[in-house]
Parts: sequence; structure tokens; C-alpha cells
Amino acid sequence: MEQLEDRESAYELFQRGTRMLAEHHPGAAAVLLERALALEPGKASILEALGRAYFNQGEHAAAAERFAVMVAADPLAHYAHFGLGLAKGRLGDRGSALRHLRMAVFLKPEIEAYRRALARIDHSSEGGRRAEAGSPG
Repeated sequence: MEQLEDRESAYELFQRGTRMLAEHHPGAAAVLLERALALEPGKASILEALGRAYFNQGEHAAAAERFAVMVAADPLAHYAHFGLGLAKGRLGDRGSALRHLRMAVFLKPEIEAYRRALARIDHSSEGGRRAEAGSPG
């Protein structure tokens, strides 16, 4: 019975966290989502929302860590590659950014945001600093 309550708590924390993220409060969202992740370690939906929250508050290294966990668990997770690519771009790691954005485009070529992000980093003369293609959230 205790596990069920934990899962409900994790779900409620996730719901509140994603609501805060949608309302443009990434710091508050990150706090709630970290608590949810502690109850449900490795849960992809929580990791994705947490990566978006960290990215949107400018904590690109933390965002990259969360997206990297997702990629390690599921190498075909296109959105995780996209988020990781953007975060790596913001961190100045152009090679890693390109690798992950290419994978996102390969996995989901129909998603315009992925193609735009790749084009901006690929054609950037400033290295990884122009990873301004958007945000993963």
C-alpha cells in the first residue's frame, strides 16, 4: 500500500511540476520534479520535464545530465536527443550538440524544430554559442 501512495505522490508532484513549467516557473517546477524523481527514479516523463525546467532556467549542465540519462536508457528517444543537443550547444560543446541534434532529426525528420536547431548549430560560425534554436520546453 505504501508503494501505491508513493506513486500517487510522485504523480501529483509531476502534475504540479509540469503545470509550473507551463506557467513559466521553471525554478518551482524543478523543485517539484526533483521530488517526483526521488520517488520514481529513472522515470522518463519526469526526467524530460526536469530537463526542460533546468534548460529554461539557464541551468544547461543540469539539463544535459537529465537528458543524457534518458538517452542512455532509450537511445531512440528523439526528444531526449533534441534536449541534450540544445543543452550541449549552450554549454559550447558543438560536436556533441551536432551529434545529438542529427540523431533527433534522423529519428523524427518531420519535426521542424529539430531541423532548425541542427541547421543553426551546423551553420554557425560562432561554434556552439548560437544554439539559440529554441528551447526543449
